[in-house]
Amino acid sequence: MSEAKTGKADMGALVSDFLEAVTSVHKAHLKITGPGSYAAHTAMGAFYDEIGDLADTIAESYQGVTETLLDIPATQQASCSSAAECVNFLNSLYQKVDAAQKACAYSEIINDLDNVKSLINSTKYKLIFLK
Repeated sequence: MSEAKTGKADMGALVSDFLEAVTSVHKAHLKITGPGSYAAHTAMGAFYDEIGDLADTIAESYQGVTETLLDIPATQQASCSSAAECVNFLNSLYQKVDAAQKACAYSEIINDLDNVKSLINSTKYKLIFLK
């Protein structure tokens, strides 16, 4: 099968970003303190618990539809150490997901990426408004 506009390298990098997000947000989850820290701790915990599974789903689906294996590079993302920094981090990740969706020709992968956006949005809501 031919690749869609979202190429194998682009999707591999995005999946890598999701997997790196597990670690980055998990680190912030473990060191968050102060007012509102329990809500932030819980929101971050839910995020890192779910994003890895979503990354796996997207990688497997993309590899199945294109019948090629992804190269998943090691990436370095900005880490977050506070709820506000995590909101900025999630905003950046959302923009990457949105760009990938616009370039993707596979509706099932677009739908899976919608699940990532929903997780990001829900986590941002909790980090911003639940104190």
